[in-house]
Amino acid sequence: MKNYIKALFLLGASLLPVSIMATPLAYVEGTHYQPTAQRIATSDDGVVEVYELFSYSCPHCFNLDLQVEQWQKTLADNVKFTRVPAIFRDSWLQLAKLFYAAEATGDLERLHSVIFNAIHIDKKRLNTEDEILDFVANQGIDREMFAKTMNSFTVQSKVKKALVISQTSGITGVPAMIVNGQYRTDAPAAGSMENMLNVVDFLIEQHTR
Repeated sequence: MKNYIKALFLLGASLLPVSIMATPLAYVEGTHYQPTAQRIATSDDGVVEVYELFSYSCPHCFNLDLQVEQWQKTLADNVKFTRVPAIFRDSWLQLAKLFYAAEATGDLERLHSVIFNAIHIDKKRLNTEDEILDFVANQGIDREMFAKTMNSFTVQSKVKKALVISQTSGITGVPAMIVNGQYRTDAPAAGSMENMLNVVDFLIEQHTR
């Protein structure tokens, strides 16, 4: 009797649809991710580029940031992860300048979480250039030097590119991810902020096959 039941089980399993047995879970275009409104140029055909659009003023971005930090360490060598400060309002423009100026001066790694904490834990206002310069000065950074960097051609060019991505990608909120300039996803589409990273992993896999 046991052998008969086992045989029936194996037969039933063999008749299961492939879609039920297949792993890993496949995410669906139009549901879990969308094409970007306009294709965003990538810099290297041999690398999969992933953008995280975020804002320091966004509480969801703040809550997700530590998980993103851990997740990016798992990415393969042929995947390039880049944060892009989204610009949907004037105050976000100043925060984008802060991000790229800190990157240019080599202070971004130590300031990134400090900026998030200042806004969301210490409730500091960093909406204007003066407020930002006072903040960086309190972090031991030369105020005048940082002001010049914020308004340099290099930073202005990167801010302009971030603005173009924000306006042409089709993304309407943050945090959101863009994979290889072709697909975008966010928490509402993916089902949660955490699952958004799983969708990105899926899209990366599709581009590396």
